[in-house]
Amino acid sequence: MPTASPAALPIRRLTLRDLTACADLSEDRGWPREEHKWGFLLTAGTGYGIDDPAGGLVSACVVTRYGPQERPDLGAIGMVLVAERHARQGIGRRMMRQILADLGPTPLTLHATPYGRPLYEELGFKVTGRAEMIRGRFTPDGTETGATTGVTTRAATAEDLAAILRLDEEVVGTDRTHIVTRLPAFADLLHVAEEDGRITGYAAAWPNMDTHVVGPLIARDTRTAKALLASLAARTDRPLRTDIDVRHEELLAWAKARGLKSVAFNAVMTYGITELPGDWRRRFAPVTVAAV
Repeated sequence: MPTASPAALPIRRLTLRDLTACADLSEDRGWPREEHKWGFLLTAGTGYGIDDPAGGLVSACVVTRYGPQERPDLGAIGMVLVAERHARQGIGRRMMRQILADLGPTPLTLHATPYGRPLYEELGFKVTGRAEMIRGRFTPDGTETGATTGVTTRAATAEDLAAILRLDEEVVGTDRTHIVTRLPAFADLLHVAEEDGRITGYAAAWPNMDTHVVGPLIARDTRTAKALLASLAARTDRPLRTDIDVRHEELLAWAKARGLKSVAFNAVMTYGITELPGDWRRRFAPVTVAAV
């Protein structure tokens, strides 16, 4: 019998049992394996994949929904990959069309590389912002202590979770309980900023290959964001990586002055909405560009 064209193979839901295949697919496209991140996304979101009859995956991606389960406020699309041997055959387009059909009227967002952006534009996504990836070893200049910045930071405790959830929903504009409650297990570090006993920001640093990725980074203002970033950096010996909304020029300049260098820019794109919900002034970095 003739072998079915990869473009005609069925799309199915992925589970944690597909973790190794997803990491293999990342590696096939020259990406890091990122098994820790794949595991997080496959449990917090919904994975889509196409099996390769020869073994492994032809294609994969993950959609993370936010807000009410029956009618999400927002869906984030990430980790869209097609195996090199099956590239340029319309498989990514077919996968994206399936996701658009499944999510119906749900507004969508994604971070697009220059390579992927033309496909998303063809499907109706619009560029509404940009994020700059920065990476490097953070070198403090001695002025990042609480005594000098006026911002108190500390490791988060279980008692902080309710306040973190309230702040997160207020800033992001949708309920991310299923993401935030996974952070203590997913991240190596979870810190809060507080003033007079009230939490004014929080940030996590999670392991990804040889770096710690800082995300999410939610803060009342740039001064608080700097203090949180510095407090995380002080407790890791790994290089830091984070994706900052380019509108936060002061934070980007400050981080670059302390050793982090620009790596890449991604376009923030939306579908069905003209901009992301919430307050961008207090939203400095997403959990990961594959989510929100």
